[in-house]
Amino acid sequence: MPGGKNMAHFTYSRLSHFLRLSVNKAAVSRAVTEIQQGPGCCVQSIRWQRSVDSKSLQERQKQQMARGLPKQKPIPGVKQIIVVASGKGGVGKSTTAVNLALGLSANDPVIQTVGLLDADVYGPFDSQLMNLKGNPDLTDNNLMVPLMNYGIPCMSMGFLVDDAAPIVWRVDWGELDFLVVDMPPGTGDVQLSITQNVPVAGAVIVSTPQDIALLDARRGAEMFNKVHVPVIGLVQNMSVFQCPNCHHQTHIFGSDGAKNLALTLGVHFLGDVPLHLSIRETSDSGKPVVISAPNSPEADSYKKLASAVVQRLKELHS
Repeated sequence: MPGGKNMAHFTYSRLSHFLRLSVNKAAVSRAVTEIQQGPGCCVQSIRWQRSVDSKSLQERQKQQMARGLPKQKPIPGVKQIIVVASGKGGVGKSTTAVNLALGLSANDPVIQTVGLLDADVYGPFDSQLMNLKGNPDLTDNNLMVPLMNYGIPCMSMGFLVDDAAPIVWRVDWGELDFLVVDMPPGTGDVQLSITQNVPVAGAVIVSTPQDIALLDARRGAEMFNKVHVPVIGLVQNMSVFQCPNCHHQTHIFGSDGAKNLALTLGVHFLGDVPLHLSIRETSDSGKPVVISAPNSPEADSYKKLASAVVQRLKELHS
């Protein structure tokens, strides 16, 4: 793909730069240790050199801080970017992201145009959930054209390069009201790169009610606060299981954990999504429940989530 080798070379070069710095630091450290074992005059020389090095380091740090964070660059045609994140894997983040995008479109198909970006470079599943295969075409301007299904333009970063942030501007999204970004789980480099390089309207954090998942969800919320990205709210996924025969409800992963965490963090609780067989089956078949069973209670939970997200965005940016 044109430009792919250059992006890969950029990532490799940056890594090589850090590796060279590490090697040089190690060599200096060994040299200092060897000199310290010499005569006393050498020790005095080392102390003087350390003082000079420390001042130089402080000066460089001041210069770097003065430059600040990377300047955020808007994505042409995209009005608002919503990132869907989770502190850990296995909580249904990708399924939530896909159905949120479809729910946003279903709630107002005439006015709201919605795109989906799969930035989970470690486990890109959105193409399967959206029943998409193939490679994106290129425009005359060498921009990638997203693949389309269910009225949603979709791009998966996992099929392109390892560094997701620079590619986000190399996609011809057209005109979108919302771009839903399915982030990798955790709080690593991809999350920081995207939030620092593009203007994110807000973050939706997905968690189950389970205590261990809530610990990671808290870390995710804290990360977004540190990089000045508004937390739209928390979604409690797999909140309750209802027996298809007797309709008895069981809270397999606990009850109201995400709701209580939202209260503790002072953020909004966006709603519950049940643990239901139809959500799993429709996702595996590439026909998400919002599309395949739009009038079901499960689809309704995603549509309510989409409405809550839009309302919170209006409140945050009014």
